Amino acid sequence: MKHKVLGVINLIHETDELERLTQGRCLATVPFGARYRLIDFVLSSMVNSGINNVAVFAHTKYRSLMDHLGSGKHWDLQHRQSGLFILPPATDDIQEISRGDLYHFYQHRDYFKRSSLEYVVISRSHMVCNIDFEDVIGFHLEKGADITVVCKQGEQIAGKARKVKMGIDGRITAIQDHYGRMLSDTTSMEMYVMRKELLMELVETSLAQGHDHLDKHAIFSRLDQLNVYGYQYEGYLGVVNTLASYYEHNMNLLKPNVWRELFFQPGPIYTKVKDAPPTRYSSGSKVRNSLIGNGCRIEGTVINSILFRGVQVEKGAIVKDSIIMQNGQIGENSQVHYSILDKDVRVEEARDIRGVGSSPFLAGKRKLI
Repeated sequence: MKHKVLGVINLIHETDELERLTQGRCLATVPFGARYRLIDFVLSSMVNSGINNVAVFAHTKYRSLMDHLGSGKHWDLQHRQSGLFILPPATDDIQEISRGDLYHFYQHRDYFKRSSLEYVVISRSHMVCNIDFEDVIGFHLEKGADITVVCKQGEQIAGKARKVKMGIDGRITAIQDHYGRMLSDTTSMEMYVMRKELLMELVETSLAQGHDHLDKHAIFSRLDQLNVYGYQYEGYLGVVNTLASYYEHNMNLLKPNVWRELFFQPGPIYTKVKDAPPTRYSSGSKVRNSLIGNGCRIEGTVINSILFRGVQVEKGAIVKDSIIMQNGQIGENSQVHYSILDKDVRVEEARDIRGVGSSPFLAGKRKLI
């Protein structure tokens, strides 16, 4: 990237309605698409855009986050001239941890001050997309914006997201919270571009006024003081922070056009590599329109489903319209329809598990059914 940019992935107080899927992990590390985690998409987009210094502001339940990201080598961020930095809360005091993201940015202000990079791109982890941030930076400079907000227009977005209103010149005139009722077909992707110095100024002035939330206090309340523009993103977007949106956007991956758009344009999506043998399909097994991870053993039937690594589907078993995470076992002659089974869930012989598309059945980690 021609312009020096610091990437920030902000996990502080992300909207999370994934129920038992985030009971023991943060939203950023929820498994997605047979082998990925949610954070892989924004992190890969940053790397593909030439952003090689990325800070992840962790908040709670971040053990799985640290295990997944490691040194950043799977995203080529382990070199001396680049880096991945995981920044957990600077205190273990519950009241301090519960404060907003501006407070946590301030606690790690030395990280920002030591960096010589001019701009900062701030994003959440639950926006599943493949975006070229070089285009966003170019738009930001062309408009002479103080802050650029990446937006998606023209379709109903599953999941909890903020609506925005834009003027004909592209300036944002109003932003609502996740639960507002603004009549607008434009959604904020909660991705922001600004100068690092402006971010630090917003952090300090907002905290001095008793405010500590970036979106609501530092940006929304200053729409009449700052030049805030909206950049229109044209690619596929999945807002994955509710159980219904998680199921819907996983199932959308079974559409070839969505798969190609999300995983290959403008660049590939990287994740932690785990070596495993190819999936074994036994004689008599049937698989149709499904994503199957490595190391699975399929003896039964799999239709319109997503299976993560190491899943076993025994003889006579039927898995349809479902998501089975790593090392799941589906016993002989069992049926699983419209369900989400977390890691290491075991379904015994001759069980019948059924949800519906709008409300899939959910089983937590290591559950025996």
